[in-house]
Amino acid sequence: MATETMIPVRSNGAGFSLPVTAFQGLPSTLCKGCGHNSITSHLIEACKSTGIDPYQTVKLSGIGCSSKTPAYFLQYSHGFNSLHGRMPSVATGALLANHKLVCIGISGDGDTANIGLGQFKHACRRNVPMVYIVEDNGCYGLTKGQFSATADLDAHLRRAGGEANHVPPFDLCTEALIAGATFVARSFAGDKKQLVPLLKAALSHRGMAFLDIISPCVTFNDFDGSTKSWDWAKEHELPLQEVGFVPHLPEIEVEQKAGEATRVQLHDGSWIVLRAIRHEEHDVTDKVSAVRLLQESGRSHEFLTGLLYLDSARPDFSTELNVVETPLALLGEDVLRPGPEVLEAIMETI
Repeated sequence: MATETMIPVRSNGAGFSLPVTAFQGLPSTLCKGCGHNSITSHLIEACKSTGIDPYQTVKLSGIGCSSKTPAYFLQYSHGFNSLHGRMPSVATGALLANHKLVCIGISGDGDTANIGLGQFKHACRRNVPMVYIVEDNGCYGLTKGQFSATADLDAHLRRAGGEANHVPPFDLCTEALIAGATFVARSFAGDKKQLVPLLKAALSHRGMAFLDIISPCVTFNDFDGSTKSWDWAKEHELPLQEVGFVPHLPEIEVEQKAGEATRVQLHDGSWIVLRAIRHEEHDVTDKVSAVRLLQESGRSHEFLTGLLYLDSARPDFSTELNVVETPLALLGEDVLRPGPEVLEAIMETI
């Protein structure tokens, strides 16, 4: 009888092992071929490799296709779906209550760049100690594919009429850099070799670790020329009139080489261009250099990937607040509700 693989885990100085299934989750209900599923599998591997304790991890999300992801990994962990765009404030509250938790927030480009932009920027400004992942497909995949704030300029909707997007997109890595995140990176859902190490580094970072992961939508973002397109139907004569039908497509996998442009053909025959940063061309502690490289890559119609910025010296939100060592959620009532004599003593010092 085969025995289940056990994964070593360390928590609060103690070591123990958990079955590999503890790092997995429910079967995905996302479309076959969706880049979000690739991200989930890479996140599972990163959590196993770093020995993340599921019992001391909280998974949070907002609303959208991406926000289903917490159900698909670390099934022994607590999880919470918040309101649309409100995941950052829930994460802030959770970490104030227990600053010893590992917090993984999963969001989408609509959830973060549209309705949640303000909360996202403030979480970066406060350097909230969490891993913040945006599964970026440039559209609202859960509500029939409308443009998100990261949609390409002059992109067209799939639906009849096909109106164009005339508003320039946000670059979420630039927004995170300017707002104050202390770890900023971008990758592609299908590049396991690059993405897994970035996720492992993010899980080890103490502060806001932001990752913008390009994750093409297999169903709605399928117009010609899209940098996030999966329009299999047009090129392969699949029937578009079968409402609700989503073809089973293979997930795209690539391996980037540092300093070189990597052209990735999507399922509709269109292409996106990725360029992985060379270590020698960029000092990841230089925020101005990171912003400049992002602006240059945008003008070249490329997605710059890799670790863009790191500040390991800035204190995280909990440290800045000088919270007590014992998490607030674990303090007893005798500490949280001092008697009148304690309050009187405080008043006498004012």
